[in-house]
Amino acid sequence: MISTLFFINYNKDIQTLDEKLFSQMRVCSYNLECTNFDIDFLDSDNQELYKLYKNQNGLTSYYPIPKSEKFVMSLSFSSDKYAKELQVLQKSTLWSFFPTLGAVFLLSILFSVYALYPLRNALLLTQEFIKDILHDFNTPLASLRLNAAMLKREIGENEKINRIEASVANVLNLQEHLRSYLNNHSLQKEEFNLQTLLEEQILELQKNYPDIKFTLDINNQLLFTNRDAFSRITINIISNAAKYNSTDGFVKINFQNSSLNIEDSGKGIKNPKRIFERFYKEQDRGIGIGLHIVKKLCDELGITIDVNSKVDMGTRFSLNLLKVTAYK
Repeated sequence: MISTLFFINYNKDIQTLDEKLFSQMRVCSYNLECTNFDIDFLDSDNQELYKLYKNQNGLTSYYPIPKSEKFVMSLSFSSDKYAKELQVLQKSTLWSFFPTLGAVFLLSILFSVYALYPLRNALLLTQEFIKDILHDFNTPLASLRLNAAMLKREIGENEKINRIEASVANVLNLQEHLRSYLNNHSLQKEEFNLQTLLEEQILELQKNYPDIKFTLDINNQLLFTNRDAFSRITINIISNAAKYNSTDGFVKINFQNSSLNIEDSGKGIKNPKRIFERFYKEQDRGIGIGLHIVKKLCDELGITIDVNSKVDMGTRFSLNLLKVTAYK
C-alpha cells in the first residue's frame, strides 16, 4: 500500500514537473530569455499551439510568431535534460520512501506486540489454569477409585461398580490427553519395546470391550521417542477402534516395513480428511479432540499418519515410524 501511494505521488510529481516546464516555455515564448530550451522556427503545418507534446525526444511546445501565419516558434526540452530531471525526482522519492517504509515497519511491529501481548498473556493464563485443573482432578478421581475398590471388596464383583471404574478410567484417559496436548514431547526421548507397550494397552482395553477380538503381530520392535506421547497416540487410536466397532468385531495390529497398522471392523469414517480437525466428530460420543491431539503428537514426534476408511466396513490407521525406530 505504501509503495502504491509513493508511486501515485511520483506520477503526480512528474505531472507537476511537466506543468512547470510548460509554464517556463510559455514565458520564454514572450521574452526569449531562456537557456534551458532549444528554440527553432518551423512551418506551421497546422501545429496546435500552446500545447505540450511529450515523446521519446523530450518535451516540445509551439507558439505563434507575431505577424506571421506561415511559421511557428518551437520550444523543446531535450530527452537528456528531461531524464536528468526525472532522476532528481526519483532520488527524492526514494529518499522519502525508504525512511517512511522503515518507520511504518517499526510501528507495525510495535503495534503488533502491543496488540498481541494481552492475548499472549491470556493464553498463558488459560494454559496454566487448565494445568491446575488437571492437577486438581487427581484428588476426587483417586477418592473415586479408592472407594470403588473398597466397595467391590465388600460386595464382590458388580456391574455397576465396573461401570464406575470404567468411567473413572475414561476421565483419567481424557486428563492424560489434555496434559499431552499442553506439553511438548519432541525433546524427551527414550528407548522402549513397542510390543510390550501395546500388550499393556490391549490388556486394559479387553476389560472394557470383552466382545472385541484383539490380535497383535509385532516382533519385539524397539522405538526411540517419547514413550508417554507415543502411548497417547496408540491408546487413542486403539480405544476408538474398539469403541466404534461392530458387535463381535476385531482390532488387528501389526508392524510391517517401519509402519504400525491398526485396522478395525467398525462403523468407518465418512470424512477421513476431517477427523484430525479440532472438535470434529461423527458420533454422539466423545468431544472431538482425541484425534486432533493424536495428529499434534505425531507432528511433534516426526510420525506420518495415514487413514483409510469405508463406512460400515472399517478403518485402517498407518503410522510411519521410520524416524523413531531403534535399530540394534
